[in-house]
Amino acid sequence: MDRETQAVTAVEGTLVVGAGIVGICCALSLLEKGERVTIIDRDAPGQGASYGNAGVISPWSNVPQSLPGVWKSIPKWLLDPEGPVAIRPGYLLKALPWAIRFLRAGTPEKIVAVSDAMATLARPSVDLYRHHLNGTGHEGLVRDSWYLNVYRRAEDASLDGADWRLRARQDTPVEVISGERLREIEPALSPEFNAAIVIRDQARAIAPGRIGEVLAEKVRSMGGKVLRGKVHRLRPEGEGWIADTDLGELAAPKVVLAAGAWSARLLEPLGISLPLEAERGYHLVFKTPGVALNNSILDVERKFVTSSMESGIRSAGTAEFAGLDAPPNYRRARIFKRLTKRMLPDLNTDDVEEWMGVRPSFPDSLPCIGELPGLPGLFAAFGHSHYGLMMAPATGRIVADLVTATPANLDLAPYRAERFA
Repeated sequence: MDRETQAVTAVEGTLVVGAGIVGICCALSLLEKGERVTIIDRDAPGQGASYGNAGVISPWSNVPQSLPGVWKSIPKWLLDPEGPVAIRPGYLLKALPWAIRFLRAGTPEKIVAVSDAMATLARPSVDLYRHHLNGTGHEGLVRDSWYLNVYRRAEDASLDGADWRLRARQDTPVEVISGERLREIEPALSPEFNAAIVIRDQARAIAPGRIGEVLAEKVRSMGGKVLRGKVHRLRPEGEGWIADTDLGELAAPKVVLAAGAWSARLLEPLGISLPLEAERGYHLVFKTPGVALNNSILDVERKFVTSSMESGIRSAGTAEFAGLDAPPNYRRARIFKRLTKRMLPDLNTDDVEEWMGVRPSFPDSLPCIGELPGLPGLFAAFGHSHYGLMMAPATGRIVADLVTATPANLDLAPYRAERFA
């Protein structure tokens, strides 16, 4: 039976399109408000971009990707085969408009407002994850942690840069350490690192994908439904919405669009065009590492993060621009083998696992949250860039307020789709 002849199934309450960590958190917050919820995704819950991140959960994640002067580093990064940024040659012209918007977002006049909006979403992240995990039996999936930004030259560990000044505005608890103090905190770290800036009072996920699985099961235990199927199209119908899916047509009075990098494709037929880029990230897991880390570590020079997880030691990062449909280039993941061995000299690199995922990135590092213009009952919850794991719980709370018409003491202007008009 083709999709045109399938029966329409009524969905009670809200349909959440996307079972990544953002969609799951939206569902949990809606259920807490007494709403009925159905989630649908083509993949298993929590197995998209949120599965493969570096596991950092920081209330202090308020530094946008685009900062003043970042343009000076981009040519060097692109020319370095092990650099943190890559663009497939055939994608360069297509990525150019987004790149121009990205650079324009990083002016001194703009970054403070962007940083404040990021802080609003990131600040409650640890507390909200603990709230959602409470009672699941898997509370240990989120652990207290520090975030070590490590430097080879001690003089580079300075708090004078724009990124650290933005953190200072949010009273981020930081400390500059060096020498033996650094070795005490992370004994496995290479002696070529001579200093670090430590961000305290945060957490790390020891299995980001399992958090998604556990919280999706909590959605079910609270009466929500989780469906496995691809959404091909959204269209308004009467006072509600129809989702054309592999499971047939689903009719819902309200829809939350949390489909990550695929969200823009679902909006284009509805007349909304947004600069949402599929920013591909890679990770490499060392499954029998032979060493362990006590905290998450950022190699500031090479722009990747390494952390101990249930599955081993994971190194994650890089930004590859190639579009949604290009096949993975796992050479980008294998780069981490040499880089992580330099960071952790005693690391066993014989048993590794590669992964690629797609971050949904807007040029200003902020997501879209809120009812979409001219489309009543359709709510955006996508575009969280590198920060989806950190911003998901607060996004869920905001979306639940909006869907239930609960007044929120929050300026939503920084997150509205209209900012790109």
